[in-house]
Amino acid sequence: MIDFRTADDAGVYLWPDGSALVQTVDFFTPIVDDPYAFGQIAAANALSDIYAMGARPLTALAVAAFPSGALERAEIEAVFRGGFDKLREAGVALLGGHTVQDREVKFGYAVTGVVDPRRVWSNAGARAGDVLLLTKPLGTGVVATATKFGRAPQEVVEVAVAMMRTLNRAAAEALTSLPAGVVHACTDVTGFGLIGHAAELAEASHVAVRIDAAAVPLLPGVLELASGNRAGGLETNEEYFGQRVGVAPGVEASLLALLYDPQTSGGLLVSVDPQRAGQAEAALRSAGVTPARVGRVEGAAKIKVAVA
Repeated sequence: MIDFRTADDAGVYLWPDGSALVQTVDFFTPIVDDPYAFGQIAAANALSDIYAMGARPLTALAVAAFPSGALERAEIEAVFRGGFDKLREAGVALLGGHTVQDREVKFGYAVTGVVDPRRVWSNAGARAGDVLLLTKPLGTGVVATATKFGRAPQEVVEVAVAMMRTLNRAAAEALTSLPAGVVHACTDVTGFGLIGHAAELAEASHVAVRIDAAAVPLLPGVLELASGNRAGGLETNEEYFGQRVGVAPGVEASLLALLYDPQTSGGLLVSVDPQRAGQAEAALRSAGVTPARVGRVEGAAKIKVAVA
């Protein structure tokens, strides 16, 4: 049903019995010093792709690389334990996995889920007039970069880590509880940043999107860190997506950088029916999620993302 061609968050395969299999894989290098927290974040990040499809994750396989002799056994165990505890929180069975030796630590999961094929969310269903909702604030890439150089206040780091540990399960379940047709498209905001994932949604849906920069939620304290703590992926995102983006003159440079900032375990970007956007927001709030209206979908245009 869905494969690599629309750059979606996961693949979807229709079984003969009428149900649909959803699969994804995601792993990355450490962005925090605490190995247990790193395992939790890696699991939440991998599971997010399944939630972004409107699916329920079922099983996971660990994917890991560790340098020989560079880490204590207890540190490696803490990474796996953090991931396992987060999978258990999500109701996901860990079936096994594979490890290799590498010069750099890498950790994540291949995750399998299930979805009603009539209720699959993809990034290709957005319609002109839709309201765009975002379920988590931005800024984790900037915080991670600042942390590497000792420039991030501890309170900022703690808030960012807590957010990255948080599953998108509550948001996804709240939205899947709504009648069919409320959600037209969905993607999670991760490595390509808000602008990058919005551009992919626009391309796949043959529409354009307009982002209200002032309405985008940010982690506390992150705007002050943005100019001096640009993640490498941020510049890559600017270079790759920039030609598809139009920016109004009044948008502050630091704020624009955060819209390109690569996220880890970011929120869901949801394109919803404008007549029922309030219903979607109410469902999210009832589930303990704070949604933000960050823009709208417009008709097809050469500029895929307008930032104003």
